[in-house]
Amino acid sequence: MDQKFLKYIFEKHQNTEAVPLTKDIASWATKVIRLLYPEQAKDFFRSIDEIEGEFWNLGNELKHLLETTDQCKGCDAAEKVSAFNDTIPELFRLLNTDVQAILKGDPAAQSEFEIIRAYPGFYAISFYRLAHLLNSLGINLIPRILTEYAHSKTGIDIHPGAKIGEYFFIDHGTGVVVGETTNIGNNVKIYQGVTLGALSVDKDMANKKRHPTVEDNVVIYSGATILGGETIIGKNSTIGGNVWLTKSVPANSTVYHKPEIKVVENEVA
Repeated sequence: MDQKFLKYIFEKHQNTEAVPLTKDIASWATKVIRLLYPEQAKDFFRSIDEIEGEFWNLGNELKHLLETTDQCKGCDAAEKVSAFNDTIPELFRLLNTDVQAILKGDPAAQSEFEIIRAYPGFYAISFYRLAHLLNSLGINLIPRILTEYAHSKTGIDIHPGAKIGEYFFIDHGTGVVVGETTNIGNNVKIYQGVTLGALSVDKDMANKKRHPTVEDNVVIYSGATILGGETIIGKNSTIGGNVWLTKSVPANSTVYHKPEIKVVENEVA
């Protein structure tokens, strides 16, 4: 084999930054979520001491992940872990509002157990909320790995930098995209194939708001595309399926796409 090529690959191996395996990062996150929601687990903790011990173990795992990730080196891993542990009750509270939003908003949902165990929307949201928490603590890379892992499992792509309020409901979910600078209010429901994206992907927009704002109590139906950092969907609005929006919509609006569909009855021979 060509020696120049082998040397190039060798140099990449020597210079690549250290990052734990995705499966190890995802395993840690899965254990956090299963500790909060035993509906997803096969093993159960039988005492408060066991639960406290598992939180301690997960804190140590997070500390190890941070210490072995080049982008996190230089930060105080123990301080980050302490801050993370302090915010777990709030993480749990937010996730519980999402469960209630799904239970209230989906006529097919029979129980909280079903939502927690089986719904891809809740799976993606739980990974997002955990990743967003880490992101808000100034932890780099690991949050993106977590949301991309959930993306690979569910087809739902939520950037950890997005800001999402309480009672968030993703119905069905496949093909949903929520960009990095998206702001979503409370009691928002979105269906499959919805994109909350940017008008441009130019690199010079990296530190600007590129994605839309969706205010409280908005419903966005399947296939809708909403683009732009200055685009605001006003509260209590409904955005119909397949709508394409690049401009703001006032509160209490209904926006819909009106295709021309003709049904012709065939003659029976």
